[in-house]
Amino acid sequence: MQGEIGIVEAPGSPGRQALAPEAQRLFDEGRAALDSNRVSEALESLRQASAEAPEHPQIQSFLGLAVARSDSAFSEARTLCEDAASQEFFNPELYLNLAKVYLHFGRRSEALRYLRRGQMIDPGHDGIQKSLSSLGKRGLPVVPFLPRRHPVNRALGAARSRFVGAFSRV
Repeated sequence: MQGEIGIVEAPGSPGRQALAPEAQRLFDEGRAALDSNRVSEALESLRQASAEAPEHPQIQSFLGLAVARSDSAFSEARTLCEDAASQEFFNPELYLNLAKVYLHFGRRSEALRYLRRGQMIDPGHDGIQKSLSSLGKRGLPVVPFLPRRHPVNRALGAARSRFVGAFSRV
């Protein structure tokens, strides 16, 4: 038992980390604040929880998400979430948080990659399913025999998007 640093071994599962009561309280407060879009409160609570249990992957992942949503440094948020996901690679929630960080900074393709990775672990994960459906499906390239990233397809695709968008507002 390591109660001094905020982590105790979970009963019946050797090696699995459970949080000490104070760290758990701070973590729960941080998650609730993040869910309510009170980002500065979430950041404060999660930083305190991280100080109590610096190696806990879930705390690190949610701290990374809070850092991203506070419009802080992308690299810090990404590092926190990636380290957490590599420690607990079987937890789809950590991949969802990592994808949210990438989406927050406009990096859709990387976000999609991590959502799919989380989906491989738990195909029925509600948060991942909602995120994937909110991203929508890509349309076919305008000129199908050219690669999607070909300049002709990109230009025509952008024009198609503007054209469709103009008629959807009418």
